[in-house]
Amino acid sequence: MTLPNAQRQFLADVVARALVGGLFALLSVNLLTDFIQTQRVTGLLLLISESLVVVLTITRRRANIVDRSTGAAIVTAISLAGPVLLRTSHSGGVLPDVATVAISAVGLIIVIASKVTLGRSFGIVPANRGVVVGGPYCVVRHPIYAGYVVTHVAFACAHPTGWNIVLVVVTDAALMIRALYEERVLAKDRLYQTYCQRVAWHVVPGVF
Repeated sequence: MTLPNAQRQFLADVVARALVGGLFALLSVNLLTDFIQTQRVTGLLLLISESLVVVLTITRRRANIVDRSTGAAIVTAISLAGPVLLRTSHSGGVLPDVATVAISAVGLIIVIASKVTLGRSFGIVPANRGVVVGGPYCVVRHPIYAGYVVTHVAFACAHPTGWNIVLVVVTDAALMIRALYEERVLAKDRLYQTYCQRVAWHVVPGVF
């Protein structure tokens, strides 16, 4: 029996929220265990950043337009799964812990400021849940992703294993592509078209 489209979308939404919560639980166990053993704070800042994803995913508003293409689903899944697959290491970082904490804190501040500005317009898959143009969105079109990149790099510097480095590169590349998918949906909105004329950079000013 084939489910109506509305029911399929509802079930997909429930599964997405449950998946985000489950992945976050796995990340929490790893990072909290590392903090108890080593007292290194960088991982905790990443945990705080990712916890906001869970809260806002649960409370987000329904989207007006959603990109349900296979490409959008793949890059979204990679960008979500990548951070929670990062693992702590017992070897020393390439930078002192105080430096990676400072870098991660900057990324976290960007993420928090951006998510507070975005509010319930936050979402997982590329969609139009309302155009937001204030706060950090005056600098780049996807400041949350910019903050993620900073916290990911800080974590990789604190725990520089081959696994973590590859994950950060793949995850952040997926974030860049995900940003473009989101813009493809939002480009149909006149307000967003005007916004893009004022803010040229996607994620990293002067780079992308």
